[in-house]
Amino acid sequence: MSALLEVRDLVVDIPLAAGMLHPVRGVTFSVERGETLCIVGESGCGKSLTALALMALLPRRAKRTAAKLTLSDTDLLAARDDELADLRGSRMAMIFQEPMTSLNPAYTIGNQLEEMLLRHRRATRAEARERALFLLEKVGITAAASRLSQYPHQLSGGLRQRVMIAMALMCGPDLMIADEPTTALDVTIQAQILLLLGQLRREFGMGLVLITHDLGIVARIADRVAVMYAGQIVEHGSAAEVFREPRHPYTRGLMACIPVPGKVARGSPLGSIPGMVPSLIGSMSGCSFRSRCEFRRDQCEAEIALVEDATGHATRCILSVDEVTAAT
Repeated sequence: MSALLEVRDLVVDIPLAAGMLHPVRGVTFSVERGETLCIVGESGCGKSLTALALMALLPRRAKRTAAKLTLSDTDLLAARDDELADLRGSRMAMIFQEPMTSLNPAYTIGNQLEEMLLRHRRATRAEARERALFLLEKVGITAAASRLSQYPHQLSGGLRQRVMIAMALMCGPDLMIADEPTTALDVTIQAQILLLLGQLRREFGMGLVLITHDLGIVARIADRVAVMYAGQIVEHGSAAEVFREPRHPYTRGLMACIPVPGKVARGSPLGSIPGMVPSLIGSMSGCSFRSRCEFRRDQCEAEIALVEDATGHATRCILSVDEVTAAT
């Protein structure tokens, strides 16, 4: 049985005056129906551009290529622009990072929710309104009927994010992509949104791709994790396995940056990864993390493949698990 979403060797190139930018380089992963895949990494590693490439919403000059990019039985690479427009919002939907800039300030919440169903389904306006009310209540918005006549600026950040989730669910998509949906929210609202996404994924049987830089979020919601660095996936596997035994030095560095109560003394310096992310402009070779890695060797100058073991845990590193563990 094939996966809901299959991505193989996804590449995004963007021509710039300084040269060709390679923000996404050979990314491969899959998502099953009802599964949550978290793509994690620091800012600028290519997470958001990967999501935009899946939705075919890249900047005009960007070029997307892949060995395979399918949603169930649909080849997203071969689909025409009008076919992709029919898929977006219908079978695949996206929750953007900042709802205030994603919602149209000139239209009411009701107008924007109803438009989804009117555009993609043969529904009457009354049916679209009924669906909008149902989903606003489903995502935990009280007095849903009165919210339909309000404009985005009249809602709080948490309510706007819930509206975005309801909008993504209007047509019952197979796949939902959430690009850092809790970034602009306070901690309490973040927890509510994460709980809501997990409940909706199970209830509607969707595949969920959650993009984040917050490993705390990953630990709470992910079934599988893909760690990105400099446009490549450097480690992926089940969330339990990656957190129990992180194998790539970058993954270990990310986890070392998280203060653990009872293990990190009060007032001690927070963990950090030295150095800077390399430029992704022009030709690239070898391990992109080698300039920041304490385990670097001469072999790191050569191209390193993503190697998967029998458990499905894959790492892009020349070191064995025992070597990394012994060194730390």
